[in-house]
Amino acid sequence: MTPITTQTEAEQAIDELTLLIEKLSAVIEQETALVRAGKLRAAIALEASKSQLAGQIFVAGERLKAGTKALGTVPARCKELAKVQDGFHALLQKNMVVLATAHAVSEGIMRRLSGDLARKAMPQVYGSSGRAAAPNPRHGRPLAVSRSL
Repeated sequence: MTPITTQTEAEQAIDELTLLIEKLSAVIEQETALVRAGKLRAAIALEASKSQLAGQIFVAGERLKAGTKALGTVPARCKELAKVQDGFHALLQKNMVVLATAHAVSEGIMRRLSGDLARKAMPQVYGSSGRAAAPNPRHGRPLAVSRSL
C-alpha cells in the first residue's frame, strides 16, 4: 500500500474508493431485487463478488486513513465521498430490511412445518378435558432439509 502524499494521489484514491463503492452498490441492489423476487440461489451467487469488493473497499479506506494529511488538500472531494458513503449506507439499510424479512418468512415456514410434523407424529388421544392433547414441544423430532431441491 503506497502512502498518499500529494493532492493528485489523494484525488485518485478518493476516485478509486468512490468507484468501488458504486460497484458494490450495484451488486447489493441486484441482491436486494433477487431476494425480493424470491430468487435466493441467484442472490447467493453474488456473495463472491460482494466479498471481493468489500475487501477492496477496506484496503482503499485504510489507504485513505493513512493519508489524512494529503486529504486536507481536497476538502470538496472528501465531501463528495461522504455523500457517496451516505447513499451507500442507505442502500445497505434497505438491503438489511429485505434480508431480515426473507429470514423471518423462512423461519416462520420452518416453524409451521415442524409443528405440523410434530402433530402428525403424536398419537391422537383425548386429554382429561375431553379435547385432543397438544404436542409437547420438548419431544419434537429434528427436521431434515434437503438443499438439493
